[in-house]
Amino acid sequence: MIADSGVCSRRKAEQLISMGRVKVNGHPVKLGDKCGFKDLVTIDGERIFVPRKKNYIYLMMNKPRGYVTTVSDELDRRCVMDLLDGVEERVYPVGRLDRNSEGLLLFTNDGEFANSIMHPSRHVSKTYRVTVRPDISDDQLVMLSEGVEIDGKKTLPANVVVKEKEQGRVVLLITIKEGRNRQIRKMCEGVGLEVARLRRISIGPLKLGMLKPGTFRELTAEELRALRTAIGKEK
Repeated sequence: MIADSGVCSRRKAEQLISMGRVKVNGHPVKLGDKCGFKDLVTIDGERIFVPRKKNYIYLMMNKPRGYVTTVSDELDRRCVMDLLDGVEERVYPVGRLDRNSEGLLLFTNDGEFANSIMHPSRHVSKTYRVTVRPDISDDQLVMLSEGVEIDGKKTLPANVVVKEKEQGRVVLLITIKEGRNRQIRKMCEGVGLEVARLRRISIGPLKLGMLKPGTFRELTAEELRALRTAIGKEK
């Protein structure tokens, strides 16, 4: 319910409830308790509003570089939400792409769906088109594929394919099944590669296709069905 209101993710809501910071009609609640739109729900004493009926929306965007993936930014930087012209329902990004990265980004107001996409146990695959400099060796390819230690923990094995190779420039397709912070950039930096461009081109079965940078569209019923199937099957 808290996640559906758009205040935070489902996982964060569960943490808030466990910490006793959520109350319904003045009484602390526990995981699994129910409430309706007429109930007074508060987090740390601040009221949140429970929607009567949720009109779920699922959008995909081709995020351009220069935008931060957040609902608002205290540094007054351009946010991906600024690009969602005409979307009346309150939605929020699923996961993130850093400011200098681009490509496929999902938005929804379905908290359960968003949590399933992002949850580490799901291992939903994500593929990136990565331009690195100046060149790449066989040893570096092996290290990227087998896993790179980031912040004291090794990444899961990745699928790495050399797509293009020119003097001073190599284009890779890297597919990972986890979503750690700035993972692709840190993997490349960890093996001595400079990332010149990073674009996410797919999430599970969902592909970016020919969607123009800075534009968005609703997922088709077929795309949504395939993505839900991937959430359940990709391990």
